[in-house]
Amino acid sequence: MIYVSHLLPDREMAEVLEQTGAGIESIDFSIAENLDNLKENILDYRGRLRAMGAEHLTIHGPFLDLNPMTFDSRIRQATMLRYAQAYEAAAELGAEKIVYHTCYHPDIYLLTGWAQRTAEFYQEFLENRKELKVVLENVFDREWEPILEAIEEVDAPDFDFCLDIGHAHCYSPRPVEEWAKAMKKHISHVHIHDNLGDKDSHMALGQGNISLERTLNLLLSEKHPLTFTIECGTKEAVLTSWETFQKLSGKSPALI
Repeated sequence: MIYVSHLLPDREMAEVLEQTGAGIESIDFSIAENLDNLKENILDYRGRLRAMGAEHLTIHGPFLDLNPMTFDSRIRQATMLRYAQAYEAAAELGAEKIVYHTCYHPDIYLLTGWAQRTAEFYQEFLENRKELKVVLENVFDREWEPILEAIEEVDAPDFDFCLDIGHAHCYSPRPVEEWAKAMKKHISHVHIHDNLGDKDSHMALGQGNISLERTLNLLLSEKHPLTFTIECGTKEAVLTSWETFQKLSGKSPALI
């Protein structure tokens, strides 16, 4: 299944969905003010999904100013609240997955104890939440080992990894295909976009210099099912990425 990040106006999203049959990855519930008026925004977004013709949905959770591994109890409390609100929206809207950032910032936080504290947070968070799969996304992370350690310590069937190939390419010194190979057992969702390795520019697939063919070959060789989200900010870039993905995966849209 392929989703498209809801970075486009609703009208353009509807056109993309009609042309591709893709689902939507909503970013609305990553925004704090939308979480402040949660019930109203869930109701509103349900109507928008219907108008856009969306049949499949994932949710991107909040991340700004939040930190699951924080040593500050008040920040942890706020993170737990915001994550819970986004999860509630995802569950009520029938989403299949919800994505949360690792929220790790190199040169600000030490990695000592990071995996353990992150695992403790998600063990508590997932204790009474079994409706949908939670996936942890790399952003500024330079290495995968701490993420792998956290996921394996949580050790829950509904907790996996979201590999963002664009983030890995521009923020990590280690090649994207190495991320795919090292984390493949835990990858269940992938964010796809391209860049030149200098910044997170969210180009269309094929317009940057990510080793797309090698990376996708590694990902698609896995036996467990994967979902993908195209994260580009224009309709043209989304459709270009869709076409490029179909060619590289060797599958027709009807088989995805």
